[in-house]
Amino acid sequence: MAFTDIPSALEAKFLASARESRIVTLAGIKAIHRILENSRAARAAQEFRSLMDLSVVSCFLTAKFALPHLRKTKGNIIDIASLVNVIGQKYAVPYVATKGAVTAMIKAMAIDESKYSVRVNSISPGNIWTPMWEKLASHTANPEATIQEGKDAQLLGRMGTPAECAAAVLYLASDATFCTGINLVLSGGAELGYAQKSHRNSSSDFEG
Repeated sequence: MAFTDIPSALEAKFLASARESRIVTLAGIKAIHRILENSRAARAAQEFRSLMDLSVVSCFLTAKFALPHLRKTKGNIIDIASLVNVIGQKYAVPYVATKGAVTAMIKAMAIDESKYSVRVNSISPGNIWTPMWEKLASHTANPEATIQEGKDAQLLGRMGTPAECAAAVLYLASDATFCTGINLVLSGGAELGYAQKSHRNSSSDFEG
């Protein structure tokens, strides 16, 4: 969807349901490579700008065009970010930066929209088993081992599911009526505990 399509898409949504009071935004694509070392300046800048447009500007414009309606219904906005905006990730500078921008944006937006009783929150999922995760794993030397490594990254010993993400969205949209400006981490405990973190001799094909 192009930026110019956002207003008409939202208009159709709100015309279909005048009482609609929730908007959920999710945009982004992860490209893991050494952009700081292997890309020329012009190419690296263009890649960064493109991902910023996709992950951040699209969410901003969706909110901008939805807010006149959401202010009337005292609705809420939920942006999907990523756990990596909290803990960082190897070889993913643009992706991490754009997801960090999303969580920073919802805090500022929550302040501005509080006078209209519009809540603005975000969710930061960790490893969620999706077709994109499967595709990334398939490009490594040992996909089965990569998938197991992804599971082992969580204290719960598995990846999350899209259904669990949906449940978190429903919680923020419906039950979390006293929450605004928060970033809900949905990670299975991946960010907790000490671990071996030196990458000086790392030869892993995939950093998930």
